[in-house]
Amino acid sequence: MAAPKDKKSDSRIDQQMIRDLADLLNETGLTEIEWNEGPLKVRVTKGGTPIYAAAPVAAAAAAAAVAATGGAPAASDEASHPGAVKSPMVGTVYTAPEPGAATFVKVGDSVTAGQTVLIVEAMKTMNPITAPKGGRIARILIENQQPVEFGQPLLIIE
Repeated sequence: MAAPKDKKSDSRIDQQMIRDLADLLNETGLTEIEWNEGPLKVRVTKGGTPIYAAAPVAAAAAAAAVAATGGAPAASDEASHPGAVKSPMVGTVYTAPEPGAATFVKVGDSVTAGQTVLIVEAMKTMNPITAPKGGRIARILIENQQPVEFGQPLLIIE
């Protein structure tokens, strides 16, 4: 007869798997990775406290952006736009340098290459997002203090 299953052994963490996930973080340059199998959930982060993005908020903001622009192109179209400025990381986006200050840019503003247009906070570090090229801000696709994902389009420069 087999020995009864010990509840603790069912949820035991495989240390080699965690090492493999950590190695994957280093190889890919990611700062966070999550793995699920059944009831077991493992999140490995590099460099500090993980940043959690609320999917319902992001989905609602994307829907609001489409509604506000009168049926603008879908997010996939915006991501492939040649003037799309995308988030280089997961974090929280800020449209102004500090609370109460004027926003970095507004729709219609002219920008030059290298000009700071937004900030993305990740792991308590403020990362300036700069314009990759000069032009006019055609669309702003995010709201202040919105959680953003890696590669998510933030604004369009034309």
